[in-house]
Amino acid sequence: MAQLSHPVEPFGEVNVFKSPNGLSIKATILMVPNVENAHTGLAIDASASMQPMYGVKIGPFPAAKPNVVEPVARCMSAFLANFSSDAKCSNIYWACSPDGSAIEEIGRFSAEEVENVAYAGPKRFPWGKQTKLLPPVRYFAEHAFKDLPWSIGVIVTDGIIDDLADVKNYCMKLGQEMASGQRLFLKLVLIGVGSAVDEAQMEELDDMFEGSNLRTPKGKEIDIWDHCVASDMRDLNEIFKEIVDEDTIVVESGKILDNQGRVVKEYGDGVPAILKFDLPAGTTGFTLEWPGGNVVQDISEVLGRL
Repeated sequence: MAQLSHPVEPFGEVNVFKSPNGLSIKATILMVPNVENAHTGLAIDASASMQPMYGVKIGPFPAAKPNVVEPVARCMSAFLANFSSDAKCSNIYWACSPDGSAIEEIGRFSAEEVENVAYAGPKRFPWGKQTKLLPPVRYFAEHAFKDLPWSIGVIVTDGIIDDLADVKNYCMKLGQEMASGQRLFLKLVLIGVGSAVDEAQMEELDDMFEGSNLRTPKGKEIDIWDHCVASDMRDLNEIFKEIVDEDTIVVESGKILDNQGRVVKEYGDGVPAILKFDLPAGTTGFTLEWPGGNVVQDISEVLGRL
């Protein structure tokens, strides 16, 4: 499977798979879901490599940069708070302490309250020397989102994850709990910032449930992880690009055409927010048409990676 890095609007995500007769496509329509009883969280990397982004003064030298974390964190927290059913977002620092395992709570804030919150880095713990992702995942799963019906946590990092295998093992157990009905909806979105992020790691996490065949008792596919690279994001709505429902109809009718203009799928009863269709071998793009409009999506950038 390969994922397009810059899908054309209104697509949020376009995944391309090899199939026996050509290609299979799974695409989502980017939209903010309408969810009751939603809860949100934001976890910000506090490893030592993040210090320049916080504008931290190191040794006798003045701070080289302004604090760029604070305005971004305020914006993201406000966005998530406005989506949350209780109008608040839980904020934490993660990757604190020398071994990178400590969590420091910042607080739960509304969109208005967060405008006065300082994001200057951890106070109770030193900056981390490792980047361990399992602690914030467990914090959300076992504390902030425990027993909640619908929750999403956004985790921001600038570097390589040091405990990826542990995270995958733990999250597979979470997925199995969701499949058995012991746990309700949980989504985690990893956002990479800066040039040191390992996108291959992020993709490995994102794809960990591929082929697992895990489904909720209502038959929905279980896929806990998504990832984004901050420099590729068009807007914060992309946090929700995988949280759409194939039962949601976005326009009354439509069809998919391959790049030769041949119809490969028709949606007479409405175009869903999740599109799944096949393309013949040699196809380099497709078009989604609907009454009054269309969008053309090129997929050639990923064909060499399949």
